[in-house]
Amino acid sequence: MSDIEGIDQIIKLSFCFPIKSRIIRYLPSIVALLCFVSGCATSEPPPQKPAGYPKPYKVLGKWYQPLPDSKDFRQRGIASWYGKDFHGKKTSNGEIYDMYAMTAAHKTLPHGTYVRVHNLENNRKLEVRINDRGPFVRGRIIDLSYAAAKKLGLVGPGTAKVEIVALGTPAATDGGAGPTFVRGDYYSGNFTFQVGAFSNRENAERLKRKLDEQYKNAHITLYDRGDKIFYRVRVGAFNTLEDAVRNEAILIQDGYPDAFMVAE
Repeated sequence: MSDIEGIDQIIKLSFCFPIKSRIIRYLPSIVALLCFVSGCATSEPPPQKPAGYPKPYKVLGKWYQPLPDSKDFRQRGIASWYGKDFHGKKTSNGEIYDMYAMTAAHKTLPHGTYVRVHNLENNRKLEVRINDRGPFVRGRIIDLSYAAAKKLGLVGPGTAKVEIVALGTPAATDGGAGPTFVRGDYYSGNFTFQVGAFSNRENAERLKRKLDEQYKNAHITLYDRGDKIFYRVRVGAFNTLEDAVRNEAILIQDGYPDAFMVAE
């Protein structure tokens, strides 16, 4: 019997009894089964974070340790793609997912890292930027945007065996030559916190004025999704991840629990 079937069976059985008795009688079973499904019975503490590494994160009961940089990173495995169901929704780095952009999700590479993806089944290659986390499916190493998957020939079959090589982040060039890359660094950059996003400019301005009373560098950035414009209200400016993390606790304590860090 699957976990879902087990839950369904408990629900069906519960209706054979009056409300009070069925709650009391089946509560231990329900709690035990939900713990089994969610993994709380085998929950593990977060791994010890190596010095200089970002904080680990947990998805579906498993811990993942992001890398501090992309130096010498190379990996082979299965690529997949995600499209319209996530189009317009927030990615893990705070951007809005655009299925027509050349982006991808990876479990551990620093956000902003460019990688070259080589489809080993048809020899097609392209470059994408990591702006999301995933895929959280065994054996898969990268989740491509629809546009990237289409160019690599993945949309039809859904998956393909690939090799990915981290290129780093783009460096300034003098023009003429192609882009050059530098090693991706998770800890340095321009960090800020997004506190809200509105389709109405007046609502965004109202929140900005409120933030101005408490913090420095409250600002509004505009995002044009194509069918709608969003006004993102952000606050703070930090050059290192360490400084940003310290101020995250202050925002939460001051009543902004949904604020999240982004790199501008």
